[in-house]
Parts: sequence; C-alpha cells; structure tokens
Amino acid sequence: MTVHTVGELLRQWRHRRRLSQLDLAIAADVSARHVSLVETGKSHPSAEMVLRLADQLEVPLRERNRLLLAAGFAPRYAERPLEDGALSAARDAVARVLRAHEPYPAVAFDRRWNIVMANRALEPFFAGVDPDLLRPPINLLRLGLDPRGFAPWVVNLADVRVVFRSRIRRQLAVAPDAELTALYEELLEPDPGDGSGRSVESDVVLPMILRFDGRELRLFSTITTFGTPMDITLEEVAIELYYPGDAQSAAYFEGPTTASERQPAPDRRGLGGH
Repeated sequence: MTVHTVGELLRQWRHRRRLSQLDLAIAADVSARHVSLVETGKSHPSAEMVLRLADQLEVPLRERNRLLLAAGFAPRYAERPLEDGALSAARDAVARVLRAHEPYPAVAFDRRWNIVMANRALEPFFAGVDPDLLRPPINLLRLGLDPRGFAPWVVNLADVRVVFRSRIRRQLAVAPDAELTALYEELLEPDPGDGSGRSVESDVVLPMILRFDGRELRLFSTITTFGTPMDITLEEVAIELYYPGDAQSAAYFEGPTTASERQPAPDRRGLGGH
C-alpha cells in the first residue's frame, strides 16, 4: 500500500480541482510559496492549515481525516452508523422526508449507492426482483441496472445508463473510491461497439420510463443532501425523491389504492424502512 505525505495528498487534490498553487494560495489567504513548501514537504503544516487548504479544495470529510493523519494529527470527523443515537435527529429527519413524499417513491443511500432507508411506495417494485439483489446491503445501482432487478422494466434503459454513467463519473471526480469504481466498471463501463458512450440531450430532465404493473410510468427525480454536515456518514447520505412525469403516472401512485398496498411487500430488513 502506497503511503503519501500530506503534501502529496494536497497536491493530488489541487490537481483534481484544476487549480494552480497561486489559485489555492489566494483562496486560502496564504502565500503561493507556503503552498509550494507544504506540497514538497519542506514545511510541516498545522492541523488548522491542513483543514484550511482542504476547505478551499472541497475535500470530503473522509479524506480530510486522511490528510490530518498524514500530517501527524488525529482525525477531526467522526463516522457513526446512521442508527447511532448521536445521529437520531438526522435519521428522524430523513425518515420524515421519505414518509412525507409518499405516495411517490423515495430512497436514501450512501456514497456507494447502498440503500440505507426507503419509503413504502418503493416496496411494490421489489416484488419482482431476484432475492439475491435484496440481500443487505441493497445497492441501488445494481438494483436498477442488473437484469435481475429493475432493468427489464426500464423502457429507456440505454438513456438511463448514460445518465447514471455521468453521475458516477462526477462523483468519482469529487471523491475517488475503489469500490464505487469497481461498481462503475461492472455496470456502467461503456462498450464502444454498442453506442453506449453517447450523450443524452434533454430540454428539461430525462425521465425514467418503467413498464410496470401493466402501465407505463414516467418518473424523474431530485437529490437532497445534508448542508454543512460534521459527520462523515451524514455527508455521504443522499436522498432521492421520485416524482411522476405525467398525469397517468401520478394516478398510478395516488390511488384508488396507493402503490405500497397493491402488492405484498418483501422482507425490508436492511432497508432501514420506518
């Protein structure tokens, strides 16, 4: 395993953000010479300086801990499970958001797209999924793109794959992750021979079109994250809310019985459901 100095790590993040040493120095209100000395290991930065530079480089909290350790300091940011009592308020907030979005589907997932919580409107869609995909941790990417999951129902699967490919690439550019990279290579690596490297043009937003329960459902989504979190787990949790893209899709979810009542729900262990 390669061990990097704090200077090497900071330089990697600066290059990733496409900033010069002068750009970073101006943003952090330090001299370009000091940035150069830190990066080359000729100056040992304080913990406060490490965090100041990391803040300007928009380094995720998990990686800020790594920077601090490389500089010889203790980590500053905790990583607690979402079930931890210290995160009860945040966990309850996520549950309320998901519940309030019913009768439309909503899900919360971590940085590797493992589902940590879902609302009842998503349950009918699990009924036709291979049980292997429902073993915790349930991965939303695999669930959506694997032929044993939702993929056979997605009418515009090629377009949806392009959108997911773009999202994961952006995510990896912000915070590289070996496991997410492996998931990308498994499910989303473009095949030069099938045209999967193309882009998708949309005037507003690209819907996901599902042929499910004898109907064609159009859904689009929005993403919500915690603002200024100080815990690694909370920083890495995202909430995706799905909305009907037309009146017919809205009618399916809104009644006369809700989507969660149409089919028996599978075992929800591992979903963090409320």
